[in-house]
Amino acid sequence: MSSQPTGNASSTAREPRKPPHWPADGVTTSLIETRGVSKSYGAVRALEDVSISVREGEFVSIVGPNGAGKTTLVNLLTGLLVPTQGEVYFKGRNIAGVGPVALATRGMARTFQLVEIFPQLTVAETIAAAVVTRQGKRWRLLSVLLEDAEIATRVAEVASIFGLSSRLATVSHLLSQGEKKLLDVASAFALEPQLILLDEPMAGMNFEEKEDMARYVVDLNEEFGMTVVMIEHDMGVVMDISHRVMVLDFGRKIAEGDPAAVLADPHVKRAYLGEEDEVLVDPDDAPTPGTADLKPETAA
Repeated sequence: MSSQPTGNASSTAREPRKPPHWPADGVTTSLIETRGVSKSYGAVRALEDVSISVREGEFVSIVGPNGAGKTTLVNLLTGLLVPTQGEVYFKGRNIAGVGPVALATRGMARTFQLVEIFPQLTVAETIAAAVVTRQGKRWRLLSVLLEDAEIATRVAEVASIFGLSSRLATVSHLLSQGEKKLLDVASAFALEPQLILLDEPMAGMNFEEKEDMARYVVDLNEEFGMTVVMIEHDMGVVMDISHRVMVLDFGRKIAEGDPAAVLADPHVKRAYLGEEDEVLVDPDDAPTPGTADLKPETAA
């Protein structure tokens, strides 16, 4: 992986990231898409007629105020939820309600807003669980699996990529919040997906940890060729590292395009600030986030 951060939370401006080159005739196939999806919880409409399309090799971020429906959309994209209306397709197949475990075998992986790791497993065992799934090997005790040279080698490689080599023997619940987030992303990466969905990977991180995570998620896309869909509150990071940004507000898509165009969109400014003449920042992005920034999205 590259040695210098490619994104940060503060941000010194840098050249916008250019999307992948697609065929000159403009004919491309979506890797994942939704077609007019809506999702209701009783009388509450969390999503309303949202259509998105992500092509192979893209890095697309989904943003919006709390309660905008971002996590609901990711849960639809990963087959955890079935839409009330509309359809969800991954590689041309309808995946509504299929679930993330089955989709992992088809080339999709995700992380979670609230870190979903096994607290009593070591870092090595947690990564090994994903490696075993990817390699299709028979499950045994994880301590025994780590005696398998092929598995142990891959675990060490993944840990090295994410700066976790010195923590392999550490029980997961003893990790810092930033390290837990890295382990969550590392485990998804170990599945070697075509598409990885990141649900607020920067939540609860300090400035330095955000810089590191920004570098890692860009490298997923640039160095390892994974298509990335990311939900994130830190607008500095989003605008710095995304090819394309989509904005939700009250369950509807209100803007979509390259980061500069979205940043200038008056509808987006109103959704975040209620004004059109202010600089766009995320109201939840405190100067020093700490762990207080880690909170579930309400009515999503």
